[in-house]
Amino acid sequence: MTDHIHRQATAAAPVSSRVIALLALACGVAVGNVYFPQTIGPLAAAGLHVSPDAATSVVTATQFGYAAGIFLLVPLGDRFPHRPLLVTLLALTGLGLAVAAAAPGLPLLLDASALVGVTTVIAPLAGPLAAGLVPEGRRGVVGGTLLSGAIAGMLLSRAIGGTLGERLGWRAPYVLAALLSLTVAALLARTLPATAPSAGDRYPALLAEPLRLLRAEPPLRRSCLYQASVFAGFSAVWTGVALLLTGPVYGMGADAVGLLALVNAATMLVTPVAGRQVDRRGPDAVNLVCFLGVAVSAAVLACGGVGGAAGLTALVVGTLLLDVGMQSGMVANQVRVYALGAEFRSRLNTAYMTCAYLGGSLGSWLGARAYAAFAWPGVCALVAVLTAVALGRHLASLRSPTRRTGQTGRDEATRRTAGGFRRPAAPGSPAARGR
Repeated sequence: MTDHIHRQATAAAPVSSRVIALLALACGVAVGNVYFPQTIGPLAAAGLHVSPDAATSVVTATQFGYAAGIFLLVPLGDRFPHRPLLVTLLALTGLGLAVAAAAPGLPLLLDASALVGVTTVIAPLAGPLAAGLVPEGRRGVVGGTLLSGAIAGMLLSRAIGGTLGERLGWRAPYVLAALLSLTVAALLARTLPATAPSAGDRYPALLAEPLRLLRAEPPLRRSCLYQASVFAGFSAVWTGVALLLTGPVYGMGADAVGLLALVNAATMLVTPVAGRQVDRRGPDAVNLVCFLGVAVSAAVLACGGVGGAAGLTALVVGTLLLDVGMQSGMVANQVRVYALGAEFRSRLNTAYMTCAYLGGSLGSWLGARAYAAFAWPGVCALVAVLTAVALGRHLASLRSPTRRTGQTGRDEATRRTAGGFRRPAAPGSPAARGR
């Protein structure tokens, strides 16, 4: 108990903005490793003498690896100090990227991409770490700051990857990503504060815990469904838009995909605002607005298939709406999830992020097949269907008689009874064992 109190006191101590900024940078570099392959797929296909459809499997392998890494490695954030864990994973990511850069054929590139996906899970580890380093009332803002870093990595990696690939070949972005990962690992080793692990469970128990939490926590299941559905649509669009822009409708190069992503840099300015709205109004209100925005984006994106200036304008506006809706919804979902328990946030985030990236991986796969079968309109229809699933679930939740109106994410997570006592923890959960 004394050790637990010491950890809570440490978590509540002020943390410098320099540390938060470094964590945001680490999130950006790590997340960028997942997304820059989206822009260089056609270049890799030409360089390795495979079809463009086959080259899209690199994106799917990276995202499936990322989902596996979240499930297998992120629970270790509750078991080991964060600094050595983050540094080790980034160093392994750098080595995997170097192998990918030197791959002579598609099979080794797929294997290296899966390894990179598994080890570049810095963002889902950094989120719970930052949430424990700041007061509860600042978690939405800090979560939005880290997400802004991740968005910057997502956008810049696609822009730089596409431009660098066009000029120096598809291997050059992998070399740059490897150097960045190793550099950030060195910075984290020198700057991150020491943290104490919040759990002493064995590894099999840590792996089993996210599944138990999914069964025990309805807000967690709801957040997982929301993000998996919207992120699947997001991944489908960015897989399909690379084929659209480099295909006969537009006839552009891979750098055009990166420039389109860069236009969406405004998303970085929106997520901190979304974080403040979550702190003020609660996650549910923000989720509703995000779903409506994503639904509108699907209709706007459908106009992108006409080509020309009008089509490009529709792609810019549609992808911007989609990015803002997806990222702002992630802020809301994570605040709801983190409020469920301070002592096992990494395991909560494991369940949430695993579901999210499984949805994203499935979305990439479905997007490639929808484009092959129905061209760009098929991708947009897929986004509309996925959004309708999430929105329908959310509206059902808002109409639920057990829902308490006006609650914040913290109130929903606490779910007090009429007598003012906290709902008992699920049997076998970390909270139950700690009592």
